[in-house]
Amino acid sequence: MPRESIKGLFKLVKFNLNLLVVITTLVGFLIACRGMVQYPLLWWTVGGTLLAACGSAALNQYMERHRDAKMVRTRKRPIPSGLFSPEAALAIGLLTGLSGVVMLAIMVNWLTAFLALLTQLIYLLWYTPMKIRNPLNTLVGGICGAIPPMMGFSAVYGYLPLGAWLLAAFLFVWQIPHFLALSWMYREDYKHGGYQMLPAQDPTARFTFPIMLYYSLILLPIGLSLTVFGYSGWWYGYGSLLLGAALVYLGYKLVRGKQYMDARRLFFATVIYLPLMLLLMVLDIQPHGQSGNFPPDTASISGEAGSSPATDQY
Repeated sequence: MPRESIKGLFKLVKFNLNLLVVITTLVGFLIACRGMVQYPLLWWTVGGTLLAACGSAALNQYMERHRDAKMVRTRKRPIPSGLFSPEAALAIGLLTGLSGVVMLAIMVNWLTAFLALLTQLIYLLWYTPMKIRNPLNTLVGGICGAIPPMMGFSAVYGYLPLGAWLLAAFLFVWQIPHFLALSWMYREDYKHGGYQMLPAQDPTARFTFPIMLYYSLILLPIGLSLTVFGYSGWWYGYGSLLLGAALVYLGYKLVRGKQYMDARRLFFATVIYLPLMLLLMVLDIQPHGQSGNFPPDTASISGEAGSSPATDQY
């Protein structure tokens, strides 16, 4: 395959973007393991998640190929540029996406495979069509981004403990100021493509900017909840408050100033904020015996790939 085609394939499946999906899944997995990592199960979980996410990205570009051709930001994507035919993109998306779900079902567990399939269905059948109909689509898209860390937990335990829901809530809330800032920056482009993003429907940012600030504020208690419930320690907790306060400050400046550069600063702040928070979570994971919020059967976590504490216990 020519080098240009390989680069185009990576763009078709949004490989760089889906690395973030893998990272959030990995963080959920590591927090669930609490230092007792079973690496074969980790590799299968990460590999299946990546394939499922890449398949969804290719199918999304197939579904939006005509609108992508109208937008400056997306007109050079593999399908509008002619690098891949729609039929080839469809085949790649179906093969990759289904392979990921099947891999998770066989090598991890059925719950994790179900969550991967559910994410695909929400992304392709709900979020994608909703983007051209309702500005609330960002909330639906946030659900898709919140599920991968839950898959990390379900891969280890076979069910969804409190930590899975806390981490999912954190990812969901983070996406709102992140994507609203992005869609504000490209609001005219989105409008030209026919997408009903909130900033395109709110030219004075009367609602958009306050929403970004409110969700930034909500990140403070949600981020700290991982410490309160014993999943990460207080070093992470203090760091989450510091990083969250910086995000709130930038959101406040945006509400007061309503300038393009303020929105741009907030967007890049969210880009920096997330990996730093995830890193702090992992570096300050609470080991076994530190909290009563985890199942006590630690031996089951070190079982064979494809098993889980839930299936081992019953």
